[in-house]
Amino acid sequence: MSRTVRAVSGIPLPQLEILLGGAGWVAGSLGFGAGGGTLVMAAGLLVTGWLFTTVRRRQGLGARLDRGLRARVLRLVVVVGVVLIVLGVGLPLIGQGWGELTVPAGAVAVGAGLCALSTLLGERSFVAVGGVLVVLGAVGSLLALNSGGAALPLGVVGIGGAVVLWLSGMRRIGLVGELRERVGR
Repeated sequence: MSRTVRAVSGIPLPQLEILLGGAGWVAGSLGFGAGGGTLVMAAGLLVTGWLFTTVRRRQGLGARLDRGLRARVLRLVVVVGVVLIVLGVGLPLIGQGWGELTVPAGAVAVGAGLCALSTLLGERSFVAVGGVLVVLGAVGSLLALNSGGAALPLGVVGIGGAVVLWLSGMRRIGLVGELRERVGR
């Protein structure tokens, strides 16, 4: 059983959603082909860079986690990373067409990891974002199995997951509220 520990000050891991969103955007842009995919990838990396810089300017490295909590978080990150590597290597080896499930299954693994991370950090927003990623992964898996191509599931899961992660990260650091105030003027 895990114990929830709240950071003393600041937001723990403020760049997490931004970086995961950038990785999802890159995976989603691979479904667009060489020409359009490169432009889509460049736009996503530009947004990721801007958001990352904004988060670093506002939050720095975030709240410092104590030693025990940091070890549990790192252990969870390693487990999710190993699952992603196994999925990335193992699914294409199973047979023809199974490689198309790599990105949707990866989204499910990241979503489950975010749900587990929410119990460690006490961030309830991770549960919502993780749940959305699990649903996107399931929808992407259905699309991959029914369409016979990798482009549609990559775009839906990768780009959709990136947008959800970016919006969650922006909300968590207070950027959504600030943008809402600016637009309201």
